[in-house]
Amino acid sequence: MKIYNSATHQKEDFHPIEEGRVRMYVCGPTVYDNIHIGNARTFISFDVIRRWLIASGYEVTFAQNLTDVDDKIINRANEQGRTAEEVATEFSNKFIGVMRAANVLDPDARPRATKEIGAMIGMIKTLIEGDHAYAADNGDVYFSVRSDPSYGEVSGRNIDDLMVGARIEENEDKRDPLDFALWKAAKPGEPSWKSPWGEGRPGWHTECAAMVHRYLGTPIDIHGGGSDLAFPHHENECAQATCAWHEGFANTWMHTGMLLVDGEKMSKSLGNFFTLAEVLEKHSAAALRLLMLQTHYRSPLDFSWERLEGAENSLARIAGTCRNLKWAADHVEGEPNAELAEALTAAMEKAAADYEACMDDDFNTAGAIAAYFQLVTEANKYLEQAAGAVDEVTARACAAVIAGALAQLGVELPVIEEPLPVGLLGVAAGLTGYTGDSVDEAAEKILEARAAARAAKDWTTADAIRDQLRDMGLAIEDTAAGSRITPQNGDRH
Repeated sequence: MKIYNSATHQKEDFHPIEEGRVRMYVCGPTVYDNIHIGNARTFISFDVIRRWLIASGYEVTFAQNLTDVDDKIINRANEQGRTAEEVATEFSNKFIGVMRAANVLDPDARPRATKEIGAMIGMIKTLIEGDHAYAADNGDVYFSVRSDPSYGEVSGRNIDDLMVGARIEENEDKRDPLDFALWKAAKPGEPSWKSPWGEGRPGWHTECAAMVHRYLGTPIDIHGGGSDLAFPHHENECAQATCAWHEGFANTWMHTGMLLVDGEKMSKSLGNFFTLAEVLEKHSAAALRLLMLQTHYRSPLDFSWERLEGAENSLARIAGTCRNLKWAADHVEGEPNAELAEALTAAMEKAAADYEACMDDDFNTAGAIAAYFQLVTEANKYLEQAAGAVDEVTARACAAVIAGALAQLGVELPVIEEPLPVGLLGVAAGLTGYTGDSVDEAAEKILEARAAARAAKDWTTADAIRDQLRDMGLAIEDTAAGSRITPQNGDRH
């Protein structure tokens, strides 16, 4: 397995620190509002990466924080006349709910910053003792960037370059303009905690470093997040952890690409800003995941409602193929063609091999999905050539591996079992004299009557059968594997 390491700018063979075990951390949201689809892209991407590591036999311990104390939360609380805790609790719960709706697995650990203050204070003390941080007269504590000789390795930046032309906020309490806050002195009306430096709260960069160390230990195998976090957040996290525990922080850094909307950066001012919740109100989680995974996680992703609708249509086509394979297996007519079945088996084996190769090559979900799209094409070709005389075992296996591969990526095909209405018994009785009580048998009798009418070119009768079914909300679907009666919306899979 090869993974692109953002810190080295190259793909590297993946070797976990402990054989068979992966420790993985992905920065979670600052919970002051509903997350947007750009955030969702990162979380869905790392959900798939985690799923594939598990499928590859690794024991994965996955942690993701919730930043529930921050300037943005405090500002939102002040705007709404609420406490910061109330705002953070509301949007923490909404985030967890919408992640589950998007079929993102819960993390093994989900620490909240406000519950981990003790660990953060302990880390800051260690940094001060090691001359990597200092307490200012105003109650703030700052990290001394130049005390870390490796600073800049995560994002590929040079300290001297950062100083040239940089817009650095003037702060007389800092010893160096590049230093950043580990602890912020309390301000009136803000949440705060006791510390050796007075009442205050942690800096944003401090939170993740302390929580990674507490819940996963350091170093860890994989640290991930959006590309916008590489600098300064991840750089500053790494600096603190490296200087505090002298063990390194993360062996592999991974970052997702930017999400665009119709080719433009998403922003509220452009009116192209969409939350994950509102997208999932209009479309399925499976379609959204499929759309996102058809672009490599490191590449820019262009979102549009048209592309999302296209993903829904793709899902429907794939589900239709799986349904046709299973239906054909239930209605075998004639002796199966062994040569055709062998060709489909070979296509399944190729899809599986291509899928695995793509996923092992830096989680190339686009290539992995394409491999199974090709198998869907081969399956449809098989159904057409077999003309009803399918090999039952091969057809069922093909349907299972297509659905299984997508499910492994968290893309669940729509499967809605909707029984045909009992009104078909009366239709069958009127057309064929059928007196049984099986709706499925009645459907077969109706199809036989329609086929006989069409063979005799009795279009009046054939059309009358179609119209009767249409009045019941049903349609006749003609496929290479035969004909069947389905709801007109096509949801019977």
